[in-house]
Amino acid sequence: MKPDSYVVHIVDDEEPARKSLAFLLSISGFTVRVHESATSFLAAAPTLANVCLVTDLRMPDMSAIELLEKLGAIGVLPPTVIITGHGDVPMAVSAMKAGAVDFIEKPFEDQTLIDAITRAASRLEGTIEVSADDRLLRARLDSLSDRERQVLSAVVSGLPNKTIAYDLDISRRTVEVHRANIMSKMQAKSLAELVRMAIVLKVASARH
Repeated sequence: MKPDSYVVHIVDDEEPARKSLAFLLSISGFTVRVHESATSFLAAAPTLANVCLVTDLRMPDMSAIELLEKLGAIGVLPPTVIITGHGDVPMAVSAMKAGAVDFIEKPFEDQTLIDAITRAASRLEGTIEVSADDRLLRARLDSLSDRERQVLSAVVSGLPNKTIAYDLDISRRTVEVHRANIMSKMQAKSLAELVRMAIVLKVASARH
């Protein structure tokens, strides 16, 4: 879909972040509306159409996960991109399971956000834009050793290297080597991208 055929709603409790995102997307050709809280967007959502949502993961009134769950409950869940800080992998995974299309980690390149919104907007047409062929992703997963798969499962759960090392009875340095190998074999440019791949491939998390 063309950027001017739908409205991107930004939800972030921090005004500088809202203004920065709104400026970026506006000069990129998107129609933008901003909301200072998840509560304000939730109230407006039933009256909106042709909407994509960009929301911060952690907010004072409710998290993005809670927002998506409430939107889903009333049947007005728009295609959503989650913005997350480091260390929020478990919550980001939960958000995607709650209906988010994508999530990106801070700091991110401008084009990364624009691409994520474009992928999300494809849902409005009833199509899903995929960044990689599922068979190719499966082949990459199949290239991992059994131990690397165990580490990947733990990483998707958001476990720190120290905990992964303890659980698997290996050194922290070995975990770091496995993580590097996994990133290379899966051709993931970031942890967020690796987690997206794992979700697509339905890689089981180590803990729930």
